Amino acid sequence: MISAADVQIQNNPSTSQATQPKATSALTSDFETFLKMLTAQARNQDPLKPIDSTEYAAQLAQFSMVEQQVRTNELLAGFNSTLGGHDLGRLAGWVGMEVQAAVPTRFDGAPVAVLPSPAAAANAAYLVVRDAAGEMVDRVAIPVSTEPLTWNGRDAAGNVFPAGIYSFAVESHREGTRIAMDPAATFNRVTEARIKGGEITLILEGGQSLSAAEVAAIRTGG
Repeated sequence: MISAADVQIQNNPSTSQATQPKATSALTSDFETFLKMLTAQARNQDPLKPIDSTEYAAQLAQFSMVEQQVRTNELLAGFNSTLGGHDLGRLAGWVGMEVQAAVPTRFDGAPVAVLPSPAAAANAAYLVVRDAAGEMVDRVAIPVSTEPLTWNGRDAAGNVFPAGIYSFAVESHREGTRIAMDPAATFNRVTEARIKGGEITLILEGGQSLSAAEVAAIRTGG
């Protein structure tokens, strides 16, 4: 006689999909064996002492419930796998791209494209550049415009600044008085993308990180 204790099912999230068909096949085989045993017992029972059919029905129902649970677990595993693949696809789409955001930028000697945003009321503007320590290393007058400009990364003597992380800001003036200081956006290449709690975090070439929600534009990396 078969009882529910004779069927052992491991519900392990780390079990690979390759083992799932084997589990299903084994369960199907056991189920068919149970039906054959049930039929044989019914055919060979003592007519004077018939076997209680209620007990058979209960066993059959219990075994059927176990089979249904295994199938449900397989469906859930497949659903989770699909979602996981979708998330990986979302992450892979970021890697190698260049994103525009107002964050510090890695400078390696090549000119840096800066997207300024001076105050609307300004009649003069300056690009202020600071190193990773927050020290101002450059300050140059720029047009009062949102048109992209290039920082060449050189001091007044023409020497190239050391490679490293630099931040950019626009200092807006009106009639000689500073009225605003706003971060300026740059483009940075994404080297890694992570997802946690449904939120995507991007790791940039210089090690900086930012939320995908902070990205203002995206373009193909050079």
